[in-house]
Formats: sequence, C-alpha cells, structure tokens
Amino acid sequence: MFIEFSVANFRSILTRQTLSMVASPDKSHLQRNVSISKEEDLRLLRTMVIYGANASGKSNLLRALEAFRQLVQNSAVAYQEGQRLPVTPFLLSQRTAEQPSEFEIIFVADDGVRYHYCCVASPERVLKEWLVAYPKGRAQRWFEREHVAETGKQRWWFGPNFKAERAERKVWQDFTRNNALFLSTAIQLNNAQLRPAFTWITQKLIVLVPGVDLNPFLSLELLREDKGRNQIMDFMRAADVGIDRLELREEELPSLPPGSPLPPGAMRVHFEVNLPQGTPPPAQKGFRVIAWHKRTDSSEEVPLDMSDESEGTKKLFEFTGGWLRALEWGATLFVDELDRSLHPHMTRFLVKLFQSPSNDKNAQLVFTTHDTTLLDLDLLRRDQIWFVEKDDKRSSHLYSILDYSPRSDEALERGYLKGRYGAIPFIGSLGG
Repeated sequence: MFIEFSVANFRSILTRQTLSMVASPDKSHLQRNVSISKEEDLRLLRTMVIYGANASGKSNLLRALEAFRQLVQNSAVAYQEGQRLPVTPFLLSQRTAEQPSEFEIIFVADDGVRYHYCCVASPERVLKEWLVAYPKGRAQRWFEREHVAETGKQRWWFGPNFKAERAERKVWQDFTRNNALFLSTAIQLNNAQLRPAFTWITQKLIVLVPGVDLNPFLSLELLREDKGRNQIMDFMRAADVGIDRLELREEELPSLPPGSPLPPGAMRVHFEVNLPQGTPPPAQKGFRVIAWHKRTDSSEEVPLDMSDESEGTKKLFEFTGGWLRALEWGATLFVDELDRSLHPHMTRFLVKLFQSPSNDKNAQLVFTTHDTTLLDLDLLRRDQIWFVEKDDKRSSHLYSILDYSPRSDEALERGYLKGRYGAIPFIGSLGG
C-alpha cells in the first residue's frame, strides 16, 4: 500500500512537497475510507482527491510520480550510457535549473514489509540512491550509493542485512551505469531480496498522467470470457448507463494503407510475433463492442455499436477493465482529471468502489479533479482532501484542507468556491 511520496525540484515543484495517505485520528467513515495495514498502528486512506486551479501543478505531481516509476522500471534496460533521463528540474530559477530532482517514496509491498526508497537524479546521472526496509517494524538500511563530484566515482555502502556475497555485490555495482538505478540493475541481475520493492513500484503503482488512460484492452479481455463479461456487466449496471448486455465481436480487418481510418466502431489490434524472414505479416484483428438495449415498449433488444454511445459511457467502458483489475490486485491508482467526460454521479460511483467493502485487497485511488460536488463529508473525510496552489515564485505547493481546521459539519464545497482554502484561479477582466 502507498504511504507517502515526496518530490523536490521537478517541473513546477521547487521545494520539497509531500503527499501522505496516513489517516488522521478522525473517526468518521473509519471502516469505509480507511484501511488498516498489517503493520501495527498504520492507518491508510483508501482514496484522496486533489484540487487546484488550471496550471497550478496538480498534473506535475502525477508526472513526478510517473517519472520516478519509469526510472525504477526502465533505467537499467531502456537507456544507454550517456542517454538523458526523463527528469526536468524547476526551470524558472537559474540555480535550480542546474540542480537534480529528488524523489522519495514509502510503501508496504506485497511481502508485508514497509520500504522507504529515495533517488536523486539529474538528466545526466543518478547522484544518490538508498533503500531502508522495515521487516518486523525495525529499520534496516540495505544499501546506499552516492556520486562523488570530486572524483567522478560512486561511493557505495551495504548494510549487514543486505543479502549478497561480496562478489555478487561487486558485479551489481560494476553493471550499474551512471544513468541507471542500482535497484533496477540488481533486479535485472536476479537479486531476489529487492524484488518485492521493485515489483510493487513497477506493477502495483499505476499512474495515469495527462494524455494517458487505462488500457481499454483490459475491458476487451474481460468480455472474452463469461466470468469477465459478468464482472463488467455488474459494473456497467451499477453505473446505470442503460446497457442490458455487451457483446464482443472479433473480425479480421482488410488490408488498409497506413493511417487509413477503420470501419466505424472497430479497434485496431496488431499482434507482433516472431516470424521467419520473408513471411507476410499476420492479419490485423479488429474488435467491435456491441451494446444491447431493450426497447421501451417491448422485450426486444436493439444492438448499438459502442461508438454510438455517449462519451461518458465509452470512457466508463474503457475504464472498467483497469478499474476492476486495480481493485482485484490491490493496486494504487493515480488518475489525472478523473471527471473528464464523466457526469459527477459517475465520478462519485468510481470513488465509492474504492471505499466499498468489496475492496478487500486495500486498493487505493488518488485523483485530481475540478468537480466540487465531491467536497462532501458524507463521501470523504477531511484528511482525504488536498489542494495545489502556486506561490509568488510560480512554484507549486501541496497542502491538506486540515491546515485550515475545517469544522466537522462545514460546507466544504461552498467554502472552496469562495476561496476559503485557496487553490482557485483569480479571474481578471478582459480589456481592463
């Protein structure tokens, strides 16, 4: 489970900002909105919402988390020596533009162990990296590395609880490039001790930055089997979109020139396989989703192509597979602008799924939105509401509504729209 993430000097984020899922002592909605970790006395929120004006930096917080996740997943395999890392510092200051970005995360992996991991990186290299584990609640610093500017070399330290022979450690060190993380490199060289931490970051942490949505093929995959089709229909019926059943039709697409439009409603899928040289490429497969609706004056069903449904229904269908998988796997899902193309009732429905008893794997949801109807203390606790605002240096600051000590019965939506908690745009007049 996700506990805390901190970032400094990344895009619009200048000073260190921390997002924490640790629940406050508030007892409201305790069973519904708070998960009790296997670690003693660790109470974590299941959902969190982040508000802020346009260009305040909400999306940059998610971009920072995804940049960190990509570094862990790809730095050992996707970059060559000398390639630049996907790290962008705060550029509106000459001093910080030449400084590295810092990322720090605390989480509980699937092995039940709490991990605290940090890396400091510039576009050119990794400057610092360390990992602390808490098996049985006691801190163990497993490794640390640091770039020494004077010598241009790495300084390494390994704790007594890091399980590796001296020769193994030497190999892992030597293979860790300047622009790669040791955590990533050691995993590629079959380190077993670090795998739970690596797996949680790369598989259980799902970040949907602007322009990226949940993979719609997860929904298509569910439709291919009876169990999955029932799951997806339970989801759609609960959302009350008026669809009685869904049908998936698979068909071969005609050979089309690159860039040609598909037939209405078809999705293009190309399966890459290892074929002998000179073998013609396989035929492209198309999937068509048919939504069946009952007529209002009879029991007869009418088929409609999914492309003819509303934008909100189409987006909900695309979400369904990934949403159900996140709940099933106990993943932590970060979503930028969850309410995009969705009715406020639909957004509330998606949030409630993470706060329902069926979320027995303690999946978590963090999302940004402009939908103020969610500022409802019947839905969210006060510690689940956060804001992002820029200061006079145009750097983003993240803070909780608890900083304003709102009353337990306060009208949060009205207070926010009136500017009581900040994080709203200041609108000037056009033409003076």
